[in-house]
Amino acid sequence: MATTSAKTSDDNEPAAILACRNVSVEFPQYGAAASVALRDVSLNLRAGEVLGLVGESGSGKTMLARAIMRLVPPPGEIAKGSIHFDGKNLAELDQESLRKIRGRDIAMIISNPRGELDPLQTVGQQIASVLRHHLDLDRKVARDRALDLLKQVSIPDPQRRLDAYPHELSGGMAQRVVIAIALACSPRFIISDDATSGLDVTVQAQVLELIRSLVSERGTSMMFITRDIGITAHYCDRIAIIYAGEIMEIAERAVFFDDPQHPYTVLLLAAFAQNERLRRYWLGEDKARENSGPSPVGCSFQNRCVRVRERCRTDHPALIERQPGHLVRCHYPVERS
Repeated sequence: MATTSAKTSDDNEPAAILACRNVSVEFPQYGAAASVALRDVSLNLRAGEVLGLVGESGSGKTMLARAIMRLVPPPGEIAKGSIHFDGKNLAELDQESLRKIRGRDIAMIISNPRGELDPLQTVGQQIASVLRHHLDLDRKVARDRALDLLKQVSIPDPQRRLDAYPHELSGGMAQRVVIAIALACSPRFIISDDATSGLDVTVQAQVLELIRSLVSERGTSMMFITRDIGITAHYCDRIAIIYAGEIMEIAERAVFFDDPQHPYTVLLLAAFAQNERLRRYWLGEDKARENSGPSPVGCSFQNRCVRVRERCRTDHPALIERQPGHLVRCHYPVERS
């Protein structure tokens, strides 16, 4: 396949509701260089779009979500870059301004609903408090709206669940309550951080379908964070792959699955496909590697890549647009014959 002329990820991008530009998150270390959790991350989300962010544990998925929410745990900090939401640079807002945006315009669904819910308040009280804080509703109107939200997320017997405490709910129902809280103020952007990872397969499918349909109905943009690349084929419009704190590949869903180009992307797809021969080849199980982690010099994936060459060890690859809308961070991307 012939490559198009190289173009960086910042060129000719359409207007976006969320735009991250060269975002780096670092954790200072005493007597040593700072630990880099995110490195020059650039991506955008269009209005009404669902972007899947895929990577293994520790790849930086949740750290990116925290950076967007301005909730990087101390002593970590956003070392550089900008995060623009609806034209405002979130990295420059004070805490009061951020509190007005969180929950109202930007919401987050996490993977541990029981950790998110207050065990001392009923479901109805928790949903209503969000509505009263952001929309200034009175108690009765907020409670009625909370009941409507429970109906929207298909909670069985919503009137009774309104006065239930979190410990009285199943895992699937608790997750639906968290979704209801996230959607309470009709936010324009939602982050779903592995929101269904703790649920059984049947409940997971139901919750995923619920999230997708509610987001579609409301025209909400969503960043869908997951470790399961297969889920993105059904629920996402575009897919971004992250590894060692860097975006490795971004493409529209159809292009992504038809023509994956980064070796790490192909590795993930091979594992998902349950193809033993392909998995062994892309995992490089026939190659002994002393260090399988990211390298501080050159390409961060070099120690796990079966296509590694000398240039990969010395020259850090840029995120290049090889085709319209298809960006890849690799010196020697996979090309279909």
